[in-house]
Amino acid sequence: MHQLTLTRFIAATPEAVWDVLANRQEEWFCPKPWRAEVTAQERRAGGRSAITMYGPDGEVMPNEGIFLAWDEGRRFVTTDACTADFEPSGPFMIGIWEIEPASEGGVEGTRYTASARHWSEEAMQQHEAMGFTEGWGACADQLKALCEAG
Repeated sequence: MHQLTLTRFIAATPEAVWDVLANRQEEWFCPKPWRAEVTAQERRAGGRSAITMYGPDGEVMPNEGIFLAWDEGRRFVTTDACTADFEPSGPFMIGIWEIEPASEGGVEGTRYTASARHWSEEAMQQHEAMGFTEGWGACADQLKALCEAG
């Protein structure tokens, strides 16, 4: 499997983390100074997942795809391999965002894991070179800060 993954421990309950993860994506989904706008979220397998990211210099990056899974309170999985009309769209990855109860240093909280699975080694390396660790890491840190702020 051609997968890139990162994790964070978040000192907040899984319920609190899920609420931010699922319902406040515009606040954490892309690294600042970029911003995200949720266009559509049909929270079910096969439902439309559309988020557009806007850069500080006028960049526009639409992310159109579908949900492969929506497991309320636990994880959601998307792909850009096709649109909500099941039209092929040049696949790049499958994104998986998941949480589970965890403890760290005696603190109860949540383990957040974000993964990007790619069709090829080349695509995975391209994503890594594009700044997967830095970009997705910044998003994870933004999510963590929102959750821990209450």
